[in-house]
Amino acid sequence: MKLIRYGMPGNIKTGVIIDNVKYDTSAFGEDYNETFFETDGLNRLEQFVRNNKDQLTKISDDIRLDSPIARPSKIVCIGLNYADHAKETGAAIPKEPVIFMKSTTSLCGPNDNIVIPRNSTKTDWEVELAVVIGKKASYVEETEAMDYVAGYVLHNDVSEREFQLERGGTWDKGKGCDTFAPMGPFLVTKDEISDPHNLRLWLKVNGKIMQDGTTANFIFNIPHVIAYVSQFMTLLPGDVISTGTPAGVGMGFNPQVYLKPGDVVELGIDGLGTASQTCVAWSK
Repeated sequence: MKLIRYGMPGNIKTGVIIDNVKYDTSAFGEDYNETFFETDGLNRLEQFVRNNKDQLTKISDDIRLDSPIARPSKIVCIGLNYADHAKETGAAIPKEPVIFMKSTTSLCGPNDNIVIPRNSTKTDWEVELAVVIGKKASYVEETEAMDYVAGYVLHNDVSEREFQLERGGTWDKGKGCDTFAPMGPFLVTKDEISDPHNLRLWLKVNGKIMQDGTTANFIFNIPHVIAYVSQFMTLLPGDVISTGTPAGVGMGFNPQVYLKPGDVVELGIDGLGTASQTCVAWSK
């Protein structure tokens, strides 16, 4: 299945995509949140859609899409998970996964504007494959890790490099600004992606290709990452793990290139759709 959430903030509804057509599932009566995933919501939703397909209302393609999952308890990210990206940033290849967090308030829809923060000079882009957790995970064995995956979603791990790297402390302050986690357009359930370790992912800025990589180049694969993260924190249903970005980020260019108001970022991953975000200046 492909799950969507749509509408304006404060009035978000749920839906699914069947044969490239969007349908409303508000009658199902649940948001796509922690409780939904925890209570076998994917199977219950599939049954609901099967039983009610002829009665489902079509949704216009012009509707605003929100994040396909409701605000999770946490967004966990893996840094430097592609060797070419580590090289371009001057970082050593990590011996263990690098973990940082994005604030859940950074979550937004796939085509929402990227708001360049106040005092920002180095807002950057990062196309990433994000994994949505389907059930509570603590001290998971790597051989069982894929059993905890509900599905996958396209994510732009927007980053302010000065905040992240030059202002002291952790990376988090450069990762959690408002609109810095556009996700979607849809969540694809695990069964629809035959090999998440062989997906092309790409990103353009103003029509120019900047990133063009493949998840085949992960340093740490998805089972390893899930098992590793679960040793340090309990993952709850609906939580997100974003698996890192390939080479081609703005800070990797010489001279470096950063986003400015008016820039348009387009990105996509095989099987996970595409998204487009326009950069705007912060304002009160």
